[in-house]
Amino acid sequence: MIANLDYPTLQHLWWLLCSVVGALFLMLTFVQGGQSLLWQVAKSETEKDLVINSLGRKWELTFTTLVLFGGALFASFPKFYSTSFGGAYWVWMLILFTFIIQAVSYEFRKKPFNILGSRVYEFFLLINGSVGILLIGAAVGTFFTGSNFQLSGYNFVTWTHPFRGLEAALSPSLSSVFNIALGLFLVFNARTLGSMYLVNNIDLSAVPEMERRLRKACWTNFCCSLPFCLYVVVSLLLMRGFGIVDDQGTIEYVKYKYLLNLLANPWLLGLLLGGLLLVLVGALRTAKTSSTAGIWFGGLGTVLVGLCVLLLPAYNNTAFYPSKVDLQSSLTIYNASSSAYTLGVMTYVALAIPVVLAYVSYVWRAMDRGKMKIEDTGDSAAY
Repeated sequence: MIANLDYPTLQHLWWLLCSVVGALFLMLTFVQGGQSLLWQVAKSETEKDLVINSLGRKWELTFTTLVLFGGALFASFPKFYSTSFGGAYWVWMLILFTFIIQAVSYEFRKKPFNILGSRVYEFFLLINGSVGILLIGAAVGTFFTGSNFQLSGYNFVTWTHPFRGLEAALSPSLSSVFNIALGLFLVFNARTLGSMYLVNNIDLSAVPEMERRLRKACWTNFCCSLPFCLYVVVSLLLMRGFGIVDDQGTIEYVKYKYLLNLLANPWLLGLLLGGLLLVLVGALRTAKTSSTAGIWFGGLGTVLVGLCVLLLPAYNNTAFYPSKVDLQSSLTIYNASSSAYTLGVMTYVALAIPVVLAYVSYVWRAMDRGKMKIEDTGDSAAY
């Protein structure tokens, strides 16, 4: 069956698979969101230990999924990988740095003879949970607003802005406003998911005040995310996009391109609306009831929204990584992908994905068999 797939189908399939991994990463940012809530919801060392040890069970999944996302893009769309990571390296280096200090913090926060002190590592976790997610959102925003690069005939990358990718968040332009709005939406959504997860994962019977703060934080951060979500959605409906206009792959500006993409693929609109509705249900169940199941609604909703955000700038003959300085250097799933042979071989390998997902589900259930309790924070495996 796989052998019968034509080249464009393989290209669309692999962008879908990469998007699924990216959407799962966005769901797993509840770890970063929970980290950024630490000082708000934990008022004692015991409560801090509960939060950090609860998140510590899952932080490696977020990091691994991010690496998997980058690896999948490298294998299936190497031209994008080399262009973005080779040109916009400052933004990617800073993102990577925030995840490095996250790993160091979980490893050394409670180690004996810690000369920096636990508060320094807790501050590192805050940086990862706020700055790291903001920069990821700004980088994803460039899928819609474009970046400052030019490719030569030999695909040599020339980046025309000295900030090397950071201009996505720091340059004074409407494009940066959109990128920052998307980043802030992801930050507040991660904080919403983080509070949902902590309510679900921690035995809060011994710390009822902490439960109250977590449920309040869930609703507060959900409400804070709404203006940025609204701005991003309205901007997408009104902004011009970068479309393929002929069989030669010519890229031109197209008015209301992303609105046209939604109309051409109404299932994408369904993903967006369904995802936002599920996040709302999760926030309401967590903040307004005694339920602990909000994370399952909010997590699935985030996956659906993430899928829409990642598929919208690539499908329907759209440049998913547009160049603002040379339109014909823009990258599409057609000119940025690996060869048909490579994608075909990778598709056979991808048949193992259900097995991997089953294993992840098994490990997840094993880790969450019991809720995090105060006595669990004092064992040798504590963070």
